Formats: sequence, C-alpha cells, structure tokens
Amino acid sequence: MKQMNHIAHYHLPGLFEFVDLYQVFLPLFYEHREYFYDWCDIGSLYGCPADCIWGGGRLGAEEARVQEALALAQKYGISARLTFSNSLLRPEHLSDPRCNALCARLAGTDGVQNGIIVHAELLTAYLRQTYPQLYLVSSTTKVLDQFPAFVQELNRPEFRYVVADYRLNNHFAELDQLSPHQREKTEFLCNTCCWTGCQDRRACYEAVSREVLGEDGPEHVCRAPHAEEGYRFSRAMQSPAFISLDAIQQDYLPRGFTQFKIEGRSLGSALILEFLLYYLTRPAYQLTVREDIYLSNTLDLF
Repeated sequence: MKQMNHIAHYHLPGLFEFVDLYQVFLPLFYEHREYFYDWCDIGSLYGCPADCIWGGGRLGAEEARVQEALALAQKYGISARLTFSNSLLRPEHLSDPRCNALCARLAGTDGVQNGIIVHAELLTAYLRQTYPQLYLVSSTTKVLDQFPAFVQELNRPEFRYVVADYRLNNHFAELDQLSPHQREKTEFLCNTCCWTGCQDRRACYEAVSREVLGEDGPEHVCRAPHAEEGYRFSRAMQSPAFISLDAIQQDYLPRGFTQFKIEGRSLGSALILEFLLYYLTRPAYQLTVREDIYLSNTLDLF
C-alpha cells in the first residue's frame, strides 16, 4: 500500500432525512475514534427538506426537523450542505421564502462554514450575491461526463468543489493531469448504483426537478439493467465506477484526491448505516457500532 499523506473527507447523505441515525452515530464517531479509521473524517452532511422548490437530485423526506438537524451539525462542527440542485428554476423561483430562510439560517451560523450544492446557473449567481457566506458545490446532476467539460467546471472560481460524474471516477490517465488545486476541488461520488451506460441521467434529474416544482411533464422510467430491483450496495460494488475503501487508500488519497461523496438520500437508514460501516468503521468494531446504534435508536428495519 502506498503511503498516505491526506485525510479523506466524506460527505454523507441525509442531513434532514436521517437525523435520528446521525444523533446516535455522531457521538460514537467523535467519542470513540478508536472504532473508526484515523485517515478519514466527516466533511459535511447534505440534504434538502421536501418543501424546498430549489431542491433536486432526489426528493427529500416528508418530515424535516430542520432546527434539530442543523443544531446537530453545528454541535459537532460539521458543514451543513443544502442540496439545491433543481435544474429547471426560473427567475420567479428565486424569491421563494422557504429556501431563502434556510440559506439565511446557514449563512448566519458561527463556526464551520456551510454550503449549497447547486445546478442552475441562475441560482448560482443569486446565491453568490445574496449569501456570500456560503460556499458553493457544483452538482453532479449537471452530467459533465466528458473530461474537458469537467475541467472547465473545476476552473470556475465560484465553486469550492465540483462533484464529478461517476463515469469519470477511474479515468486516472486524465485525472493525473489535474493540478493540485484542481484535485483539491474534485469530489467523487463513490457508491452510485446507476448504470455506467446510462444515456438518460439528465432526463432523470429533470423529471425530479419538475416534480419538486409541481409541474407536469413526461415521467422518467429508468431503463437500466435491474432497475426494477432498486438500489443494492452489492451491485454498486460491482460497477466499474465504484470507489472502494481500498481504492480510496491506495489510488485516490496518494494522488491528492480527498473529497468523497456517499449517495443515499432516497434510501433507508439501515442501508446508510452499512455505508458508514464500510467506509468509516474499522472491521473489528463494525459489530460494536451496529449494536450501539440498534440498541440506542428507534431504527426499524421493517
């Protein structure tokens, strides 16, 4: 194994959707660091309440305990990110009171800086002008699956991070050409179950954006192999785009890539726990962490 000189920063799903899980997991992570790898930390928790028209990517939870979720992130010094990646916003949407109130709340907190994951150029310009206290992340929903377009996005100064399209994950011949600064800005989506041959990813995200806005439009039907079975971590692991624990340690960190996003806002908390065990938890303590969470939380499997 190559020597590592970097810390892996994980960006975890479900700031609002999985607040019950994180209320139990975060104390374990910070009070029992011996349970977890010392070469990783939690860079952010991201999510979006269901009643936010700026939201996109995946639909949020029906019940969003916003105050509780944001207080939890602030307590542990974790950056809170709002997933405002709706791709179909128009000027009249920028005055939405709910979304603006959330941005103002994140912008007004002390301590670690909070951020916004954004797609629409219209919203990007508005956020930069109205909430300069918040950093911006370019969303993977832009589907920048050609390397030159990805590099162009990395070079934009308005974004602190750019989440790469998952199909670029293992293009090391091209990734090795990036400068140290570009590598610091690159965020990889590790565990997507999406088919690498998909040609409908943009249409899929647009369908979700329309649904969030309450607008009519064509329904998107996923045509990927095994789509009817939904997300399976075991299948995601077989994808050529999957970024394994070993790959993070041996291939990405030595190259100076340190930002790793775990998807899963539309999944269940039991599966999110499996991601936390796989990516963050030492094997000898995985059962300990699992038992502590099951016994300390109302985490239902069925």
